[in-house]
Amino acid sequence: MPSIFWLVPISSLMALGFAWYFFRQMMSMDEGTDMMKKIAQHVREGASAYLRQQYKVVIIVFLVITVIFSILAYGMGVQNTWVPFAFITGGFFSGLAGFFGMKAATYASGRVANACRTSLDGGLRLAFRSGAVMGLVVVGLVLLDISAWFLVLNYFIPEMDAGFKLMTITAIMLTFGMGASTQALFARVGGGIYTKAADVGADLVGKVEAGIPEDDPRNPATIADNVGDNVGDVAGMGADLFESFAASILATALLGAAAFMSPDLLHMQFSAVMAPMLIAAIGTLLSILGVFLVRTREGATQKQLLRSLGFGVNMSAVLIVIASFLILYFLQLPNYLGLWGSIVTGLLAGIAIGQSTEYFTASAYKPTRKIAQSAQTGSATLIISGVGTGLISAAVPLIIIVVAITLAFSFATGFTFAVESLNIGLYGIGIAAVGLLSTLGITLATDAYGPIADNAGGNAEMCALGAEVRQRTDALDALGNTTAATGKGFAIGSAALTALALLASYFEEVRMMFVKFLDRPFELINGTPAIEATFMDFVHHYEVHLMNPKVIVGILLGVMAVFLFSGMTMNAVGRAAQKMVDEVRRQFATMPGIMEGKTEPDYARCVHISTKGAQKEMLVPSLIALLIPVVVGLIFGVPGVSGLLLGTISSGFALAIFMANAGGAWDNAKKYIEEGHYGGKGSESHKAAVTGDTVGDPFKDTSGPSLNILIKLMVMASVVTVGVAVTYSIL
Repeated sequence: MPSIFWLVPISSLMALGFAWYFFRQMMSMDEGTDMMKKIAQHVREGASAYLRQQYKVVIIVFLVITVIFSILAYGMGVQNTWVPFAFITGGFFSGLAGFFGMKAATYASGRVANACRTSLDGGLRLAFRSGAVMGLVVVGLVLLDISAWFLVLNYFIPEMDAGFKLMTITAIMLTFGMGASTQALFARVGGGIYTKAADVGADLVGKVEAGIPEDDPRNPATIADNVGDNVGDVAGMGADLFESFAASILATALLGAAAFMSPDLLHMQFSAVMAPMLIAAIGTLLSILGVFLVRTREGATQKQLLRSLGFGVNMSAVLIVIASFLILYFLQLPNYLGLWGSIVTGLLAGIAIGQSTEYFTASAYKPTRKIAQSAQTGSATLIISGVGTGLISAAVPLIIIVVAITLAFSFATGFTFAVESLNIGLYGIGIAAVGLLSTLGITLATDAYGPIADNAGGNAEMCALGAEVRQRTDALDALGNTTAATGKGFAIGSAALTALALLASYFEEVRMMFVKFLDRPFELINGTPAIEATFMDFVHHYEVHLMNPKVIVGILLGVMAVFLFSGMTMNAVGRAAQKMVDEVRRQFATMPGIMEGKTEPDYARCVHISTKGAQKEMLVPSLIALLIPVVVGLIFGVPGVSGLLLGTISSGFALAIFMANAGGAWDNAKKYIEEGHYGGKGSESHKAAVTGDTVGDPFKDTSGPSLNILIKLMVMASVVTVGVAVTYSIL
């Protein structure tokens, strides 16, 4: 193994080492008063109980899917025998990353609240470095698992002609991404249902009906609400971006192996496979540096706080631009300048999508302030304004992704659009996705920071720490809402580029199916033996074009899947929230001592309702996402699946952006009113804003963020079960 490869596992170990360092540093801080410790312990116990229950369900699902994969591999011979094991490890490491991130977050919130008793800067740095535990654990575990699998498969897979060994290795490793995607979808859907059921109950009954603050200790749903922030926005987001990071690296490695299989380029194939891994490894090291650059001063405004976080993120991005050029130059890939342009394009696209999301969701800008202003005439106008803003906001990221795809492809091909340059152009799109995610360690830290700051504010409110402390935690919390919305936009943007790279990988898997698994290397594909056929030969062979009704049917089914999934998850939140509302009302009615502060609410009962509701409601939407690609492949074959994936990617990306931005804008409009604008807390405008925020909760924290996982999981499921579509399709 060339020595440069070892940079990948070394980077993973350094990331995990610094994650441990930040965790121990956080644990050494004082958690505050006895009451603060008690509240934090309630949240930790609730979060741990939920994850234990979720993992029990997920383990059963994984065992069933692994048995199916084993049958496909060992019984039917349409899948590599390594696939079931790669699938399991992907799910295991994804779940492990979410668990460690959530553990750090639940221990950090009380300590951040206590740090805010002293200074805003202390609270910001502690919250951010605690969030960095999640970011660094995610990238560290992805790189560790990729390194381990690459070494194992390189040892056991025998040498093959025409570069098929690296094709086989990267194709098997891609299955690791499906395990991560499956775990991520359960984490996102289940965590999203949990957190929003609790949040809606706390808001509608506590704030609107009872007229008490959101984090008032008299509110029975407040602990469940804080637990939900951790299981949804920490564990769920961690699992989500874990699989994005893994899928972008692995899909690009497979496309690199395919693009450099021609005899005159074969000597560069290993470098093309290594490039995305090395860029991710260097980006991880630079993310660690960026974490140390985040700090602020006392009394900072929201824009100054955003600049503090942005400095660390942007500095990491600038350094990865320089480092990626040196990596490509060292690897001596053909047109390395063009490929470097693709990487820069991906990075700039990620930054631009983040800036767009910030503009449409932060209370410092006009769109959110106009939504807040519309609250003066009631809930209806506020909701209409939020929907309109969300729909408009989707246009900008879509344009950004269109430009990014065009430029990434063009840079990689040297602005030549001949059919023979298609593979290298697709490799350019894949490496743009890697560039976008290269500094994920610090980008995810800014997102995981959000729920930590939110919980710190809740802890400060419940423990009555005083106006000055609450002002600091409110500032950090409002910043967290913006970073969370930006993080969701970033995750969805990365999903679009990653899904396109995976879609290209689908046809490479079709070729692998013919050449290796079905032992039909000389079957004619568009007049060319399968072993020599190009990407476009398979496209022509299967008639993947818009005049093929199978493709049109697939596109419509992809759009249907997106809307069906969104509707099911929205309704799931509604049903679970109704149970929570009923329980909070029951406690207020039957336990009069609660409102007087003489009786402690039954927090555990609310935690149990959210846990049970999430477990019950998450299963069907998640299984539908896994089954639809298989069913479409069985009926309509490769053309139908190709259309399905096109419909899913295009409609899913647009709908996810709309839901995330509309929800984030409603949330920050409410907070803007709570700062004293348009009547302030308790006013009619505030009540309207709370209603809008409640509608937006499942938009931004359940259905919206789950869609970017749905996109990648459906592509990944299609890639892994390609043998079914190739061999057994009916039409």
